[in-house]
Amino acid sequence: MRLVLLFAPLTLGLSASAFAQSAPINLRVDKLEKEMHAVQRKVFPNGAPVEPEIAPQAQNAGSGSAASAPLADVTQRVDLLEAQVKTLTGQVEQDSIRLRHLDDAGRALDARIKALEAAQASAAPKDTAPSTTTVTPATATKPSKIVKTTPAATPAKPVKDSKREALVAAVAIPDTGDAAEDSYTYGYRLFSAKLYPEAEVKLLEFVTKYPKSKRFTFAQNLLGRAYFEEGKYANAAKAFVENYTKMPKGERAPESLSWAGVALTKDGLPTKACRVYQEFADVYGTKAPREAQDRVAKGRVDAKCTG
Repeated sequence: MRLVLLFAPLTLGLSASAFAQSAPINLRVDKLEKEMHAVQRKVFPNGAPVEPEIAPQAQNAGSGSAASAPLADVTQRVDLLEAQVKTLTGQVEQDSIRLRHLDDAGRALDARIKALEAAQASAAPKDTAPSTTTVTPATATKPSKIVKTTPAATPAKPVKDSKREALVAAVAIPDTGDAAEDSYTYGYRLFSAKLYPEAEVKLLEFVTKYPKSKRFTFAQNLLGRAYFEEGKYANAAKAFVENYTKMPKGERAPESLSWAGVALTKDGLPTKACRVYQEFADVYGTKAPREAQDRVAKGRVDAKCTG
């Protein structure tokens, strides 16, 4: 009996000591489990959380006190949980790096697309389609007679040359089923290829055959530009003025009138050029496209216009 009383305090002390040791470990386990579930929710937002693969170990009958078995089991759980948290944390970091790389690649691709769109917009043909802006003359629709508008001279047939024929052959002939549109487009392509004599033939053919076409003002203006680029300033002035007199409300009429003054100055007729510029100011003024206004302003200086 005395022996029992002597060993009882020792047994109680051991139990209290084991409980005191297990309490902090349980707190670590709870904390790790919460952290692991938080990481799992981030890595697997739509999946079931991964449970720790911990199986209780069988207690050996002769391997120490009964209090050591729960402590060993808890310690094993802590080790496994810490390993899993480290693994999941590494996955989150790797996924974050991949996402950053994808974002960088997406921004780079978006920048390339915007650059290509800007390049295509700047390279778009100027005379291919009417713009949405309509110029309304400030005065009467019948323009004053500023220059005699005799028909422009028929362009000379291009001299046959094998190299030039190859260049002409390289210009694609459109075939959309719309004869008028195809005719204008082909003339524009020849002009863009700087094959001015060939462009003159096709554009003159168009304005003669399709005088009521919506493309007339574009083709007539482009015909004047082809003459101008060839140095045929008299023909260019006539073509430009004819576009203005026939279609004063046409979309290319203000541009043609501004070019007519430049062509007259180049042809040695600055006085007539100044009359053209005054006509431009009276009819269109600030309603004209900015490019045409700038051309007139420079032209007045070149022609030494007064007033």
